[in-house]
Amino acid sequence: MVSQAVLATGSAGGLIAAILFVLVVVTAYKSIVIVRAYEKRAYTRFGKYQGLLEPGPNIVLPFVTKTYTFDMRTQTLDVPRQEAITRDNSPVTADAVVYIKVMDAKKAFLEVDDYKRAVSNLAQTTLRAVLGDMELDDTLNKRQEINAKIRTELDEPTDEWGIRVESVEVREVNPSKDVQQAMEKQTSAERRRRAMILEAQGERRSSIEEAQGDKQSQIIRAQGEKQSQILEAQGDAISTVLRAKAADSMGERAIIDKGMETLEGIGQGESNTFVLPQELTSLVSRYGRHLQGSDVKENGHVLEGLEFDEETREMLGLDDIQEILGELEDEDEIVDIEGMEEEAQAVKAGETSADIKDPDEIIDDGADPEAGDGA
Repeated sequence: MVSQAVLATGSAGGLIAAILFVLVVVTAYKSIVIVRAYEKRAYTRFGKYQGLLEPGPNIVLPFVTKTYTFDMRTQTLDVPRQEAITRDNSPVTADAVVYIKVMDAKKAFLEVDDYKRAVSNLAQTTLRAVLGDMELDDTLNKRQEINAKIRTELDEPTDEWGIRVESVEVREVNPSKDVQQAMEKQTSAERRRRAMILEAQGERRSSIEEAQGDKQSQIIRAQGEKQSQILEAQGDAISTVLRAKAADSMGERAIIDKGMETLEGIGQGESNTFVLPQELTSLVSRYGRHLQGSDVKENGHVLEGLEFDEETREMLGLDDIQEILGELEDEDEIVDIEGMEEEAQAVKAGETSADIKDPDEIIDDGADPEAGDGA
C-alpha cells in the first residue's frame, strides 16, 4: 500500500511539473512579440491602449496584452464595380483601384474600425458622386480628371484616420448597351463622313494640281509659240534684208559683168583706143574708192550696202575689179573720152583706119580735169 501511495505521489508530482513546464513555456512565448520590419503593432493591456510595438522582438505581459498589426507598406484596395447616372442621364458602370498607405498606426487603430473597409466604402461613394456630376462624354474621355477628383475627395477623411491615399485609378467606364450601340453607329457615321471628306479633299487637290499642270502646260506652249513667232518674224526680216541686199548687189553685179564683157571685147580688138561708157566708169570708180577705203559721199555719209564679206565679194567679183583697176593705174594713162567718141563716129561714118587718129596723139598726159573725172 505504501508503495502504491509513493507511486501515486510521484505520478502526481511529475504531472504537476509537466504542467508547470508547459505553463512556463507558454508564458515565455506569450511574453515575446516579434514585429516584422514593415509592420507596427498597437497593443492594449486589460483593454487599455498602451502604445505601438516597433519592428523586432518586444516583451509584453502575457495573457493580458493584445496586439493589433498594421502593415506600413502601400496597399491596394479594389473598388467594386459601381453603377451611376451621369449628368445627361446616361447610365454607366465603373470600377477603380485605390492605393493607400498607413501613416499613423495609432490613428488607424483608434479613429476607425477596419480602415481598409472604410476607405473602400468611401471610394465607392465618391466614384458614384464624381461620375454623376459629369456628362457621358467627359466620363469616357477625361479619365485623369476623374482620378484627381476622387483622390481629392478621399484625402480629407482619410487624413483623420492616419491613412494617405497615394493614387486612384479608374479602370473601366462603360455606358449601357443601348448607349454603346448608339455610340457605335455614331462612330461609324463619323468615320464614313471623314472618309467622304478625305475623298472629296483628295479629288479637289487632284483637280487643282491637274488644272495647275494644264495652266503651266498652256503657258509653256504659249511661250514656245511666241518665241517661235518671234524667231520666224526675225528670220523673215533677216531674209527680206538679205534678199534686198542680194538684189541690190546682183543688180550692180549685172552692170559690172556687162561692163567686164565689154572691156573684154574691146581688149581683144586690134585698136589701142578704148571707149568706156560713163556708167561703167562711174561704177568702177565707185568700187575702186570703196576698195581703197574712200567710199564716202560728198556730204560725208558712208555709202550703204557696200560692206561685203568674203563670200559676197567672191560672188560680186570685187577682187577681179580691183585687179582691173590696178592694171589701169599701172598704165598711168587717162583715156580721152571725147576722142573715143569721135573715133566711134568716124567708124560709123565709114572712115578708114588711116583717118583714125594716132593713139599717141589721143593719150594726153595733160588732159583737162573734166576728162580725168570721166575715167
